[in-house]
Amino acid sequence: MSAYNLDVLAIGTAAYDFSLFVDAFPRENSKAEVYDMVEAGGGPAANAAYLGSLWGARCGFAGLLGDDYYGSRIRGEFQSVGTDLSLTETRPGHATPVSFIVVNTRTGSRTIVNRKAPHGCLELPPERLTAFSPRVLLLDGHEPPASSTMLAAFPQATSMLDAGSLRPGTQQMAGSVDYLVASERFALQITGLKDLAGPDQRQQCLSGLRTVAKPGAVIVVTMGERGLIYDDLGVCRHLPAYAVRAVDTTGAGDVFHGAFAYALVRGCPLADTLKLASLAAALSVRERGGRRSIPSLEAVRKEFQHVEGRDLPIH
Repeated sequence: MSAYNLDVLAIGTAAYDFSLFVDAFPRENSKAEVYDMVEAGGGPAANAAYLGSLWGARCGFAGLLGDDYYGSRIRGEFQSVGTDLSLTETRPGHATPVSFIVVNTRTGSRTIVNRKAPHGCLELPPERLTAFSPRVLLLDGHEPPASSTMLAAFPQATSMLDAGSLRPGTQQMAGSVDYLVASERFALQITGLKDLAGPDQRQQCLSGLRTVAKPGAVIVVTMGERGLIYDDLGVCRHLPAYAVRAVDTTGAGDVFHGAFAYALVRGCPLADTLKLASLAAALSVRERGGRRSIPSLEAVRKEFQHVEGRDLPIH
């Protein structure tokens, strides 16, 4: 990439995924056979950067990889779609994270076992950032020091957090971003609510998140097949999920966040940004694999036209 003025700079974790497909989850101390396996790069911020690059945006990924086979494969996938890796560190002796994902083909649900060796943090001296000027920063909470460095270096950038679960990084970053886009799991963990079954609980959830979010931040909570809720000037709004038959939900949240960041770059209004991201995630669960299931922008455009009766409002 000749210029470093990026549309989206994603900071966080990258892993190499092995997806195994079974008719039912194996019992403990038993043997199971699979006839289909998908392998590819994964990780929340990594998948979001890959999607943006695939859709034609200028994207970069900042993360930590090992100088091993899996790190090499991940780099190759990024390079195939033009993702800028200038801020990705390849650390000698570090073991690139590997995830084993068991997918129930009857329900589309997945169980993940992640091999993540202790490695320290991604090192990003501020002087390395002077050549960059990203429009959107997407954080997944896995590299808190590097994320804080990015937020300080690029105050003009629109920032968003993929808050998948409550960990030190997501808790720390929640109050520093312009868009807090959280999973139901994170929302329940940080608010102490038992569920988001009804309108009262959902309003309480958004009010609770407002107390930890940056003043004026947009707050969104995704709820899987039940859609999402978001804070609209103090009022809880609900967007139902698009109806699909789920084959594999792996990476659906990453697709949502990647499409969300893409819509921000393209100047999409919030309501349509949420629809675009929801639709992209819905299309992804119809296919097997995480990264392999990312829909093309053209497929999302066509489906948006079909379900909404109008063109996708992106510039």
